[in-house]
Amino acid sequence: MKDLLKKAVAEVIGTFVLVFVACGVAALTGGELVSTSLAFGLVIVAMAYSVGRVSGCHINPAVSLGCLLAKRMTLKEFFVYVVSQIVGGLLGAVAIFGIMKMANIPLAATAASNLPVNFALEGATAGTIIGALLVEVVLTCIFVYVILNVTSENSGAGKKAGLIIGLTLTLVHLVGIPLTGTSVNPARSLATALGNAIFTGDLTALTHVWIFIVGPLLGAVVAALLFAFLHKEEKAAE
Repeated sequence: MKDLLKKAVAEVIGTFVLVFVACGVAALTGGELVSTSLAFGLVIVAMAYSVGRVSGCHINPAVSLGCLLAKRMTLKEFFVYVVSQIVGGLLGAVAIFGIMKMANIPLAATAASNLPVNFALEGATAGTIIGALLVEVVLTCIFVYVILNVTSENSGAGKKAGLIIGLTLTLVHLVGIPLTGTSVNPARSLATALGNAIFTGDLTALTHVWIFIVGPLLGAVVAALLFAFLHKEEKAAE
């Protein structure tokens, strides 16, 4: 029980840092492609080599779902991780939006409708929504599949795993930001959508946040299935 509590606290801290720093960069720069992509990737690297020693640094319900399906964690651990990630994300969102409001720092123009809260879908067609959903499925699948591979005992990645995962998240954001703003993380999207609603009164992001919950979770399922199919022999040898 004590170990699970430590893991929960680690996930709260990691997700808080992810939202506060990376989404903070997005909000302050208007989601500038390179700086925002690097911010997300660098946070993952930093957290992987700090809280990762305690909890594995999932800080993302989609990653936890992939690990659950790969039988690397129990159902109880999964629920504790997800709740911790949501709490950490909300704290991060409240902190960054709250500080900006108190300091009278306006959200950068595009960030208000896009980056911190994801794709602005007001008036979007069914095709646009399906396209956004597919983008999130594909990008999350890539991200979670890499994680399952480099954290496998047979991967040979060793201490480089955190760096590889961080660079993969950077890569995913480089392609995803112009398309959906990139989520691949339900906790961070829900947190920033709520934070935006609380501090700006804009409910648009909350209306469409389901896309950035469903898409990443579906992507994690696909990634876990691919990993199980392609690496079945490796898993048997572990």
